[in-house]
Formats: sequence, C-alpha cells, structure tokens
Amino acid sequence: MDVAPPELVPEERLLASIQVVRGQRVMLDRDLAALYGVETRSLNRAVRRNLDRFPGDFMFQLTADEVEDLRSQIGISSGHGGRRYLPFVFTEQGVAMLSSVLSSPRAIQVNIEIMRAFVRLRAMAASHAALARKLDELENRYDRQFASVFDAIRKLMTPPPVAAPRRKRRIGFETTGDTPA
Repeated sequence: MDVAPPELVPEERLLASIQVVRGQRVMLDRDLAALYGVETRSLNRAVRRNLDRFPGDFMFQLTADEVEDLRSQIGISSGHGGRRYLPFVFTEQGVAMLSSVLSSPRAIQVNIEIMRAFVRLRAMAASHAALARKLDELENRYDRQFASVFDAIRKLMTPPPVAAPRRKRRIGFETTGDTPA
C-alpha cells in the first residue's frame, strides 16, 4: 500500500510563485529561498559560486522595468530598506539545477514538488490549447446559427484583463470654505 507523503509546500503556493517573464515560466530568487528555508542572499551566494551551472536559459537577472512590472502585478516589495540589486529568476531547468547546489534534505524535497508543479502547468496549458483547437473544429463544422454560442465560450476561456491598481480613497471629512471660523 503506497501512501503519498504529505506536501512539504502547498501546491497553490508553488503555482502562485511561478511567474511569466520574457515568455518563460520562472520563479524569483526570494520565493525559492523562502521555499527552501534559506535567506535569499545565501541562495544567490551558492548560485554565484556555481555560475557555470546556470547559463542564461536557466537563470537571468531581471531588468528594472521587469521588476516594476512584477511589483505592480504581484506586489513585490518596493526595495526600500531591502535588496540593493535586481533579483534573479530561475527557469524550470534552473530550479532543477539548484538541487545540485543546495543539497539539504528540504531543498531536495522542495525541488521535487516544484518540478511536479511545472509539469502540471504544462499539462494545463496543453489541455487549454487542445480545447481551443476542438472549439475551432466545431465552429467550422456547424453553421452560423451557433456563432454566438462559440463567441460566448471563447469569452469564458479568455482570462480577465489585469486591472489597474485602484486609487486609494482619502479617509476623513472634506472641508469646504463655506464653514464659519
């Protein structure tokens, strides 16, 4: 009887940590460090000691514009009092390579779970593409009377646009110049 080991890191947390930058699924150095239970600077120090294991398609440093985009999308810190450099991000292959650099039992187990999360994301993307392909086939097969049905299904399949950040409302009473002194 095989019993699955308990999750070391909840799947939702892993999936939320995977971002898309430059058309690639990546994870921020600070998110990986938190998952591994080490400081970000320790993780980056270990990577710098082994730079030959991390070519550009495994790991790259974000630009200031990319950091600003991520900050607005996922709420990363503003950098005041924190990091003094631009963060690194790791692709799926880079995360796999981290397991050879960080060899603690926790790092190995977390890496296994991260690899499984990347595989699930690929499967979901493939399933979404297959569904879109089937919808195209059905639309071509049936006449125009179902066009509105297909349009409605496509709208449901389209992810909602990223909303602009809301303006903060001021709290308190608004004073006008009409009140006597």
